[in-house]
Amino acid sequence: MTNRIALFALSALAAPLLAACTTDGAAPGPLAGSTWSFVLIDGQKPVSSRAALTLNAKSFSADAGCNGMGGDLTIEPGQLVTGPFISTIMFCDGVMEQEKAVSALLGASPQYKVEGDTLMLTAPGHSARLARRR
Repeated sequence: MTNRIALFALSALAAPLLAACTTDGAAPGPLAGSTWSFVLIDGQKPVSSRAALTLNAKSFSADAGCNGMGGDLTIEPGQLVTGPFISTIMFCDGVMEQEKAVSALLGASPQYKVEGDTLMLTAPGHSARLARRR
């Protein structure tokens, strides 16, 4: 009886550890559930202090200062694969050029690189550097 209880307790402890090791499409830990502030968009400082990107296990949301955007997301090694993409469509003076750049970048399933608290996104014609929000 004692062996059965010990085995049950061991299996209860091991299950979460084993689940964390699976690679069945789950997002890598450093990115899933993280929020990032844009530091540079195509080499320029963001026009809005609201400019941010949130990455979840299966979706993302972004704001460059006016319109909200987001969609499906799969985080693969070195690439953020974005699926159907939605955005609000409001005009905001002074922000639209960066919004278009962020939209094009995220819509192109950008390559990514994480170094400490810095996230670099690149796609043909666009790039961004972001800092992790704590």
